[in-house]
Amino acid sequence: MQDTESPDWRDDVIQDFARSELFERTFQEGMALVEETAAYLDGGGRQESKLLSRNAALAYAAESMRLTTRLMQVASWLLVQRAVREGDMAPAAACEDHYRLNADPAVSAEVLAPRTELPTNLTRLADRAERLYERVRHLDRRMYVENPADEGTNAVLGQMSRLKTAFGS
Repeated sequence: MQDTESPDWRDDVIQDFARSELFERTFQEGMALVEETAAYLDGGGRQESKLLSRNAALAYAAESMRLTTRLMQVASWLLVQRAVREGDMAPAAACEDHYRLNADPAVSAEVLAPRTELPTNLTRLADRAERLYERVRHLDRRMYVENPADEGTNAVLGQMSRLKTAFGS
């Protein structure tokens, strides 16, 4: 068993995750949501926003900015993991703070107008993006931030270790 204080345990976790089916599904979901959101904001969302009251239009602008910021953070994180998988980035480089997700909660547009005044399509995209962001943020913390020595175990590390044992690699 590897010493959990050395960076080697983290390299293994990062590389194993980057090669996993979970990563592939999350990557596909994230990139599809980015494309769907861009298409909405450039098309139907633009039309819907023109029909809103002044306060609702301001809330729409704030929510669309929050949405695109969240998705760009997720996409950036996913692209770093893909770079690790493809050997374009060392796992140790992926550990650098500027690749971590922002832990600050995003301010909701509800301070400008009730969510019920925003287009349903926008709020659905925002909800999906927030759920994806929270899942990726959880993975980020488990892989890069939390030290398994602090908790006794690291869920991602433990699962990868069990898989390696089960499949003899």
